[in-house]
Amino acid sequence: MLNLTNFYINGQWTKPIKSQEFIATNPATQGSIATISLGSGADVDRAVESAREAFKGFSRTTVDERLALLQKLLDIYMDRYEEMAQAITLEMGAPIEFSRNNQAACGSGHIKAAIDALRNYAFDQPMKSGHVYREAIGVCGLITPWNWPINQIACKVAPALATGCTVVLKASELAPLSSHLFAEMVDQAGYPKGVFNLVDGLGPEVGAAISSHADIDMVSFTGSTEAGIAVSKAASETVKRVCLELGGKSPNIILDHEKYQKAVEGGVASCFRNTGQSCNAPTRMLVPEHRYEEAIEYAKEFVGQMTLGDPSDEATIIGPIVSETHFDRVQSYMDIALNEGARLIFGGPGKPEGFEKGNYTKPTLFADVNNDMRIVQEEVFGPVLCIQSFGSVDQAIEMANDSQFGLAAYISGAKDEIMPIAHQLRAGMIALNGDSQGFDCPFGGYKQSGNGREWGEFGFEDYLEIKTIAG
Repeated sequence: MLNLTNFYINGQWTKPIKSQEFIATNPATQGSIATISLGSGADVDRAVESAREAFKGFSRTTVDERLALLQKLLDIYMDRYEEMAQAITLEMGAPIEFSRNNQAACGSGHIKAAIDALRNYAFDQPMKSGHVYREAIGVCGLITPWNWPINQIACKVAPALATGCTVVLKASELAPLSSHLFAEMVDQAGYPKGVFNLVDGLGPEVGAAISSHADIDMVSFTGSTEAGIAVSKAASETVKRVCLELGGKSPNIILDHEKYQKAVEGGVASCFRNTGQSCNAPTRMLVPEHRYEEAIEYAKEFVGQMTLGDPSDEATIIGPIVSETHFDRVQSYMDIALNEGARLIFGGPGKPEGFEKGNYTKPTLFADVNNDMRIVQEEVFGPVLCIQSFGSVDQAIEMANDSQFGLAAYISGAKDEIMPIAHQLRAGMIALNGDSQGFDCPFGGYKQSGNGREWGEFGFEDYLEIKTIAG
């Protein structure tokens, strides 16, 4: 078992002020994998003081200096790429091939995107009556989740470092291996002491201390909508900038077209990847009434072919849920769906046969649901898909938009039909015919899915203040 009880503050690994240990576990075996420390507000104070002091010099570095540091970080990341993939599989149960091809790839992808954006970014702009400058906002408090651990760390840390900000990171206590490994990489890259700081801990303690800290200039948070509201309230007293990437309940509209079966199967695969633990997963499949039962059969047959098993096995497609607590939450939503009258098509409550050990859950399909049901409106964050039918395209659009969330949406059909639909959907990201955006495009949503945008040059904006100098 790994000992990760030190925090990374002011360029060195240091003990917490008060020792309080937490055991991180392997979701596949429920065995212990690492011991970390749960920090306090006093630890956050130390990290912020370090970042505040470092900001004085780092904010004045040149673009070329920051590019060189980011390139060094990228080189180290690629050298240790397999370590990152293995860490993510061990800590949160992502199948190893998915960790290699998707999870770990996000880390390098976001660093590369920051490098590309920084090379061409206009930090100053002449106007008719003055000059506009974009300057680093200051000390940034970054709070990241467990489900895409290095993705959320890199998409926040990379633009912060690219723009000259300094960082205090609180990653999820459920996924500490990837965050500690990333801190090692930053240290190895030679960033000045205090530029990057890592403090482990729980949201109500360390997260709240970061959100409310008077010397933190902005907070970027990814997590549930409920937690995002708490972060905003805590930050309001100091009127700092708050950027939120929150929940989702993304619709997937599939029109009647020649690739209908492929679109249904692709929707199932996309919903269940990462064991359904993605905020932008297409968890609501909307299909034409006259092909409704056909879609149900396609979905049922396809999910039956998806291999569930040990995440260290390269053949595994669906792994375990991250924790026992989250497993119970997903199970409760299955019970809610059945009590609401949903028709169970595949899976359902309980553990899969032969997987009594570990946080394994059955990939589950529900049909005969409507927009008044909690299973349709609330984020389950597990491998659970609802299939609904629509009578007209206008009805499909209305059903899709009937949600408190607006993170992502998916549409399949003939291009001349789906583009007008895309412009009517109230979501920040629209994927057409199974396509996906790259790291250069902005990630974020409408309504209670958050505010601000991450990724690429769009991710720079939240880390910059705008200053006008006239005369």
